[in-house]
Amino acid sequence: MSSQTRVAKAAGILMIATIISRILGYVRDMIISFSFGQNNLTDAYNAAFSIPDFLYLIVVGGALSSAFIPVFSSYLSTDEEEEGWKVASTVFNLIVILMLVGIGIGVIFTPQLIKMLVPGFTPENIALTVKMTRIMFIQAFFMALTGITMGILYSYQNFLAPAVSSVVYNLGITIVGILLTPYFKITAYAIGVAAGGILQFIIQFSALSKRGLRYKPVLDLQHPGVRKIGSLMLPVLIGLSVNQFNLFINQNLGSNLPSGMISALRTAQRVMNLPVGIFAVTIAVASFPTLTNLAARQEKEEFKKTMSLSLRTILFVAIPSAVGLIALRAPVIRLLFQQGNFTAANTQTTAYALMFYCLGVFAYSSIQLLNRAFYALQDTRTPMFAGILTIAANYVLNILLLKPLQHGGLALAYSLAGIFSMSVLLAVLKHKLGRIGGRRILKSFLQTLVLSLLMGVIAHYTAELVELFIEPVNKPAQFIQVAAAMGAGLLVFMTLALRLKMEEAEMAKSILLRKFRRKRQQAD
Repeated sequence: MSSQTRVAKAAGILMIATIISRILGYVRDMIISFSFGQNNLTDAYNAAFSIPDFLYLIVVGGALSSAFIPVFSSYLSTDEEEEGWKVASTVFNLIVILMLVGIGIGVIFTPQLIKMLVPGFTPENIALTVKMTRIMFIQAFFMALTGITMGILYSYQNFLAPAVSSVVYNLGITIVGILLTPYFKITAYAIGVAAGGILQFIIQFSALSKRGLRYKPVLDLQHPGVRKIGSLMLPVLIGLSVNQFNLFINQNLGSNLPSGMISALRTAQRVMNLPVGIFAVTIAVASFPTLTNLAARQEKEEFKKTMSLSLRTILFVAIPSAVGLIALRAPVIRLLFQQGNFTAANTQTTAYALMFYCLGVFAYSSIQLLNRAFYALQDTRTPMFAGILTIAANYVLNILLLKPLQHGGLALAYSLAGIFSMSVLLAVLKHKLGRIGGRRILKSFLQTLVLSLLMGVIAHYTAELVELFIEPVNKPAQFIQVAAAMGAGLLVFMTLALRLKMEEAEMAKSILLRKFRRKRQQAD
């Protein structure tokens, strides 16, 4: 099986599960918005959730697995599986100890932490945020353990269990939140976050047990593999923390804006992250084990070829997704969230932020792969330094743009910082590897951008045309408007891309159709 086929196969599995997980995440957010609207309660929940969300994204989504997979995989590829499990066991035991100590300290100093993150909150809102944050620390513990089990499963090319567990995570939050809301109000969803984290770990641990768990009660901190993971871990943590630190900065400054603005930013950022999470993260995660193996075997040309195609495929789906969301920002937010206590005014404030967030979708999507390309080469320092520069750039941009654009300025600063980070990573990667097909990447970028702009125009005017015949006053009408506009735009985009014989179009089509074809063959 070729490297491209392996990536497409893994990406197909992950993408289907990610779509389901994101849908469940949307349902959760929709229910919260319907029940509570955008106010001080949802601001408190979003501020509290930002801490476990931060740990989830950097630990489960990157840091542990990115540092762990290259080391553990090297033991598997050299028939030293027992030694690899000794390393995994040590890391697991060490994480348990560190997390227990860290969470204990975190619970004690939660009030100080929350005051630092959202200094503009009222005392009542700070107290509620502190309460929910302490509950969500339970999730943080199990997320750390999940990061290790996920890294082991990925090393064995098992993508199904982690994919299913991410679905169960969001499902757990939603169900527990709904059941407990009559008793605990918005705090019910903090309890749901803790329950979802526990369920996610249980599913992955069960899959690992069936695969052949070889856990050992050891703590060999001097083992070369453990020391190697430790040397990779800190730079990876810093590199992958950039996006979240930037959001913390936005949240800190946004806490001084009118009530509900943090919720508007958070909702817009989650919608903006849909293409990043569904497509970019999926392709990057699926590519990572293959890139790691190619780097370990020193197959430089194949490494660059796989990296280039993966990056072009990410841009191929990220750019039209961003343009489509900009063109349909108000109809999309209205369809997804405007009901109950989420008003038309909330739709406009959220859509305003979404427009600026979407300008950085292609950059943050690319960063998912570029960071992992460096990690596969066991270079974790470059993403770290690029991340530090990006945090500084984001802070300066926030200060400059907040006054003229209000909460939209915070979203624009976040996007511009992402574009800066992507540019730095690409420049260093070219210096490190030599030619990486830059002209081909640029050509693909420009082709995709032109097609996306055309798609955006068609989608926008299709939405306006539908509104002439069907007034979007209820969910079925709103759905018809968005679906018709998206369908028309996507049809034109894909038709032209396939006519131009873009390799990225074929790769994207392969990923999307692989699972469907397999199910059809099984049915036949």
